[in-house]
Amino acid sequence: MEPIEIFKALANESRLQILHWLKEPDRHFMPPEGIDMNITGVCVSQITDKLNMTQSTASQYLAILLRAGLIKAARIGKYTYYKRDEETFVKIADMMKTEI
Repeated sequence: MEPIEIFKALANESRLQILHWLKEPDRHFMPPEGIDMNITGVCVSQITDKLNMTQSTASQYLAILLRAGLIKAARIGKYTYYKRDEETFVKIADMMKTEI
């Protein structure tokens, strides 16, 4: 966990919005049949639609969040699903208490 990468990832309104949505996926997205979004995550196409931007831009934002360790990705069939890595958020909170 690199603090600089985390803060860079958080320095964008759309990426912050993605993290907000992924915190409560059932509240912000319609679950696909047979998928528990709290366990599996949210499909990239749903995130792209909600952001109202191209898939390449949304994928770049998700890649930045992924590299920073803020989200996890799981490939199921031809789709990639994303969810927050809550352990990372606990570590960030601890880091903020002790290092800053």
